[in-house]
Amino acid sequence: MKRPWQGQLENPPSDHVPRNDPSNPLCPGAKRANGEVNPLYESTYLFENDFPALQADSPEPGTGVHPLLQARSARGICTVMCFHPWSDMTLPLMSLLEIRVVIDKWAEIMREQGGTYPWVQIFENKGAMMGCSNPHPHCQVWASNYLPNEAQIEDRTQKKYLLEHKVPMLVEYGTLEATQKDRLVVENEDWLVVVPYWAVWPFQTLLLPRRHVLRLQDLTHKERDSLASIMKRLLTKYDNLFEISFPYSMGWHGAPTGPHLEDDCSHWQLHAHYYPPLLRSATVRKFMVGYEMLAQAQRDLTPEQAAERLRGLTEEHYKLKQTGTDQQNLQ
Repeated sequence: MKRPWQGQLENPPSDHVPRNDPSNPLCPGAKRANGEVNPLYESTYLFENDFPALQADSPEPGTGVHPLLQARSARGICTVMCFHPWSDMTLPLMSLLEIRVVIDKWAEIMREQGGTYPWVQIFENKGAMMGCSNPHPHCQVWASNYLPNEAQIEDRTQKKYLLEHKVPMLVEYGTLEATQKDRLVVENEDWLVVVPYWAVWPFQTLLLPRRHVLRLQDLTHKERDSLASIMKRLLTKYDNLFEISFPYSMGWHGAPTGPHLEDDCSHWQLHAHYYPPLLRSATVRKFMVGYEMLAQAQRDLTPEQAAERLRGLTEEHYKLKQTGTDQQNLQ
């Protein structure tokens, strides 16, 4: 962190995003690539991705000619979920009620698609720096007929920990972090956010429920309300860190679904990962290259330092301070 930086500088995200652009395929009333016209939606809006990475009818590949060259069909569906009709809106600027609607829709999708598919991955890539091709507030949902690599690793390690220690790994970890508080960023009665002990991204966080919960759809009404609150608080702190609309990739992980709904998944604990790339400022990002790509990831600052930075930030969004906008209009 002390080394003089003469490397690549990113362009900070623009604050001038049109609220409604008829040429933006995610806006209400806009025409998408497949010719369909979006309804004039006023809340969340879900539709099948026009450029899906997974398809329900993918053909089986041919028989492999060598045991090192194996392939199987990956089937599933890819959907896009818009959070809000305005393109210049982001989750930390949405009201608690609007965020709660997003959470309820996530749970509904998990229940519906998880009735068939073993894994339903909800994820949000926010900002061009994280590969987001459209500034409109949205996430994606990929439901697959197999457990992806990360899900398999988490399933295996959580199961092993439960067998050895008789308590779910992330339930015990959440209790530990809530007690120590060194890596705690924000908390409320039902949730806590920490910079995990094993974090490799500079301001990486882990969002955990206090109660043992397997899946998003299992959350109570009260837990969904408090989830909306803690998400808004965390994402406001992210934006306030460098006073920009903070880029990140985030995603929910919970117990597998589909055929696994009848399995004993008590080793699982619902959680969300946030992976933000920015390191020193709005223009200097963390690069996972060189030694980190070929050997092992390196911390640029300790998780305790990162948590202290985030914890100390105000929970009033910097845009509200700068513009004097009536806070009630955005909250």
